[in-house]
Amino acid sequence: MTSDSQFNSIRPYMGEEIPAAVERLSQAEEFLALFSQMTRIDKTKIQEQLKGITTRKEFQERFFGPTMKRLIAGTTDGVTATGLEYIEPGKSYLFVSNHRDIILDSAILNVLLSERGCHYCEAAIGSNLLINKWVTDLVKLDACFIIERGLPVRDMITSANMRSHYLRDVIHENEDSVWIAQKEGRTKNGDDRTQHSLLKMFRMSGPKGFVENFSELRVVPVSISYEWEPCDDLKTDELYQKTVGEYIKTPAADMRSMQQGLSGYKGRVHFAITPPIDHELEEIDAKDNNGDRIAELATLIDSRIQGNFKLWENNYVAYDLLHGTNKFTSKYSEKEKDNFIRVMTEKLDKLEGNRSVLNNIFLEIYANPVKNALERHICE
Repeated sequence: MTSDSQFNSIRPYMGEEIPAAVERLSQAEEFLALFSQMTRIDKTKIQEQLKGITTRKEFQERFFGPTMKRLIAGTTDGVTATGLEYIEPGKSYLFVSNHRDIILDSAILNVLLSERGCHYCEAAIGSNLLINKWVTDLVKLDACFIIERGLPVRDMITSANMRSHYLRDVIHENEDSVWIAQKEGRTKNGDDRTQHSLLKMFRMSGPKGFVENFSELRVVPVSISYEWEPCDDLKTDELYQKTVGEYIKTPAADMRSMQQGLSGYKGRVHFAITPPIDHELEEIDAKDNNGDRIAELATLIDSRIQGNFKLWENNYVAYDLLHGTNKFTSKYSEKEKDNFIRVMTEKLDKLEGNRSVLNNIFLEIYANPVKNALERHICE
């Protein structure tokens, strides 16, 4: 059971922990100031919304869900989704998706699922993002479970085994689903790939047989596409710093990414939910060994995520600019191209470094999804 004490270090809040955490959150000045600024709701109104909440369900329905809807309305030009018909209300799933924004990827998915009456997702979040007490309270009230980062090598297997059992228990209890990114951390350069170690972690719990093991988890690949990545400038700067020297991420940088991800403009947003991986497992099981099976499953998930990525005009513009071609001029107008260049220029003007290198890094964030689509013969 997910309430077992063995999971205390990673599970969301439960029972009497919830009203105590809500009370702390309602008195956290930094939280109140930040969310008031982002939502344009008075601090006292936020405190009123939190008052009397005693369960995670109430927190999601009365505060976090409405807050996310308000942010979506204020920072996007609309969210569209395909594939929701594959998700049956009353069933739990393991959603594996590309990861572009720290908070919103799972938060928007939960909005879409709740509107359809489907199970809420417990979302995985790295322990490095638990920057202070109010952030910890916020995410654990919103049903996030913790992935421990920076562990000594000897502790990594123990931690992975606990996570594997935890997410399988969540799905078996059939009260919540689980959301987890296809790799550790966000995709910085737009090239979405599934980490083999993640799939090996999934398999550490459950039956020995490959088919039965993954069938129990009901894995659903999800492809998330933002027209404008709200942290594209921060990602560009991080990747640039890594090319010219050592980059050490600070808690302040993580906080800035979370805040900018929530409040930054995203344009249009699309979620493509694909069918649960089921009958394909039999074909994968025919591989000679477990290593090949994991590799084949990762390839299948990649094909679903990359193959269903919604390519916006920005993606085609960036590809042509990066490669010096006119290959996709039919996909965008000159006005759209000029706007992309203007926004890119404004963002990169605020960064320090070799401008040519910065340009290429920024363009790759948007161009790599097109590159992947070309390799899969999805666009020409």
